[in-house]
Amino acid sequence: MSQTTLHTETDYFVTDIANATRRYLDLLDAGQREHAIRASTDDDLRHRWGYAPGTRPGLALGDLRRDQRKAVHGLLTAVLSPHAYTQAAAVMALEDVLDHREGGYRDRHSGDYWTMLFGTPDGDEPWGWRIEGHHLSVNVLVADGRVSATPFFLGANPARVHYRGRVIGQPLLLEEELPRELLDRMGPTARDLAVVSELTPQDIRSGNSPRITPSEPAGVTLAQLGKPAGRLLLDIVRLYLDRLRHELADQEFARIDQDRLHFSWEGSLRRGEGHYYRVQGPELLIEYDNTFNEANHIHTVWRRHSADFGDDLLAAHCG
Repeated sequence: MSQTTLHTETDYFVTDIANATRRYLDLLDAGQREHAIRASTDDDLRHRWGYAPGTRPGLALGDLRRDQRKAVHGLLTAVLSPHAYTQAAAVMALEDVLDHREGGYRDRHSGDYWTMLFGTPDGDEPWGWRIEGHHLSVNVLVADGRVSATPFFLGANPARVHYRGRVIGQPLLLEEELPRELLDRMGPTARDLAVVSELTPQDIRSGNSPRITPSEPAGVTLAQLGKPAGRLLLDIVRLYLDRLRHELADQEFARIDQDRLHFSWEGSLRRGEGHYYRVQGPELLIEYDNTFNEANHIHTVWRRHSADFGDDLLAAHCG
């Protein structure tokens, strides 16, 4: 793909995001706008993200009119690939499933997802938005025609819904199955390098920190895997990056230093038992954790070491 084509596609992508954001803004009254918009320079609020249950700044989906709720979903579809939007919608719907399972004592609801804008798409200044609630956080920033979309978190509880022993719902299916396939496909020497611990962390190690704490890469490298297994590792990376529309996912994949990728696994290899994996590179961190509820509660995140929240784009804009 030529650079001209890439830039043209990116321009269309940015236009789509801007138009979706304007459609949402046009539906808000003055009082809603007061709660919905903060400055793109409000780094404290932009960096204060999370994936646990609880209220957020901004406007809750459940408090909006039908047309306004559809406009929020329009923000998601402007940025996410079709399959990732399906995952995000399923994650939000699972709040009602979880609330029923718990007997309603925590008063969960699929409307408990908040939208906060940071700036607006009119003018030359950077702008963006966050849509966030339990097990979902999508952070978008646009500056000078470029787009950032990390941290990007998806989780699921329950991760699998069963009927008579058969799975009828599993929104993060490939996030578990592809790494298991990778472990099966790699040889014993590579597997010994990849499985770094029999114990699992309690959660993704990066948590909801605004910055990733640097850590020494662990596990097996792409070169140590060989070609068939190595291609599968790249498929796992693409799975996470392809949560975004291809215009941005392709750019992100092109930036990855493939020779310095590491894959590591912690915990049990048996299904139904706690496990964790990570894919790590100089500017890439992918984490997956599934340790609670008999390994039926998944957390996944994609982050970039020096570019989360579009801070690299903001620095370039101000520099």
